[in-house]
Amino acid sequence: QVQLVESGGGLVQPGGSLRLSCAASGNIFSVSEMGWYRQAPVKQRELVAAITRGGSTNYADSVKGRFTISRDNAKNTVYLQMNSLKPEDTAVYYCHAQIMTSGYWGQGTQVTVSS
Repeated sequence: QVQLVESGGGLVQPGGSLRLSCAASGNIFSVSEMGWYRQAPVKQRELVAAITRGGSTNYADSVKGRFTISRDNAKNTVYLQMNSLKPEDTAVYYCHAQIMTSGYWGQGTQVTVSS
């Protein structure tokens, strides 16, 4: 059994910052790619950022220069530092982890950017 536990969402004003965390636990041998996705109301889930075990990163164009993904392999934890937040960043953010041949999702954490 694998669990992904997210934390760090909340309400923030435009221009503000938040840091999301996601820790993987359970029957884990090796976590390869980890990432963050988001889903806004009436929209499809989209990739925000991803990071390989070796540290290579990939970002959605809409967050480049504002968001930074990082990970601690020893803790099987991935982070998303979100700066200069905009109202259009409002969504439920989901953590994803690729473990062997299976993908796992967190429960989601709400991020709301509003004045």
